[in-house]
Amino acid sequence: MLWRDATRFRACKPGCPSGVALNGPQARVRDSKNKTGPVVAAPEWAAFIGAIKRGDFEKV
Repeated sequence: MLWRDATRFRACKPGCPSGVALNGPQARVRDSKNKTGPVVAAPEWAAFIGAIKRGDFEKV
């Protein structure tokens, strides 16, 4: 699986990077500082990205 590590966050302080690996319509998300640590599965990746783009999480 090819992991892509985030290099910049607008609302994140230094020290909170993450990585994403796409696998078809699914994705895996991890803490890129802990490459052997837990991985969260995001089976509905397209829906998740759509919600981000719509601003659904800005109210949380």
